[in-house]
Amino acid sequence: MAKSLKDKINEATNFIQSKRTLVPDIGIILGTGLGGLADHIQDKTVIPYNEIPYFATSTAPGHTGNLIMGMIADKKVVAMQGRFHTYEGYSLEEITFPVRVMRALGIKILIESNAAGGMNRNFKAGDAMIIADHINFTGQNPLIGANDETLGSRFPDMSEPYDEKLMEIAEKIALEEGIRCHRGVYIGVSGPNFETKAEYRFFQFIGADAVGMSTVPEVIVARHSDLKVLGISCITDICIPDRLEPVDFRKVIEVANRAEPRITRLVERIIREIEV
Repeated sequence: MAKSLKDKINEATNFIQSKRTLVPDIGIILGTGLGGLADHIQDKTVIPYNEIPYFATSTAPGHTGNLIMGMIADKKVVAMQGRFHTYEGYSLEEITFPVRVMRALGIKILIESNAAGGMNRNFKAGDAMIIADHINFTGQNPLIGANDETLGSRFPDMSEPYDEKLMEIAEKIALEEGIRCHRGVYIGVSGPNFETKAEYRFFQFIGADAVGMSTVPEVIVARHSDLKVLGISCITDICIPDRLEPVDFRKVIEVANRAEPRITRLVERIIREIEV
């Protein structure tokens, strides 16, 4: 008999707790080129994904594939050093499973980071964008199928997917740190190809400021799980249709790596200052 999602969550959670009994307050998903925050976690326990029951294997460049538990200042955290994507061939249940597990471990807040293409003419490569809202353009939803009411409501509200107070804290810290930062709308697509000029033009028309291949399914499940969410994109390339240049993923990684110390500084200070 196939195990239920709840049974899988419990098994993975029990395994992680057997390695470390810490009950985290904050979960962090570290996206492309943004894994450096892991070096700032103190008293840490590192668990490779391939040891955790039902965790997928991260195959995307820049995604190390470790779950890290420890401390940042006085906050107990659990961090995903790399995530899973639709374009790797994983189901949305597999992609979002770690969010379910982090919720079961005890987190109340989820901080998402990702690399994204900027379609707003005010953006520059290397800028940070606080995600104020998102558009699910993947054609899929991780909540389709039978709903376990112990995990969340059948029809979760998404009127405020990203927490306003957390956004305000992030903006204040970015200003204090001199980090170029914007608010914007993130549109999630499946990938793995980058978009055509017509697609970028359409995304601009419907109100998107940045586009990426992750995050949205995770946030849907986080809100289904009643978590507060903060999302931050690193703008790695500029996608203006009338002056579009070919995208080389190696350059995307290079820009993300250059921006990583700034994003890390921003997220670390946010963690220090938020109340849980």
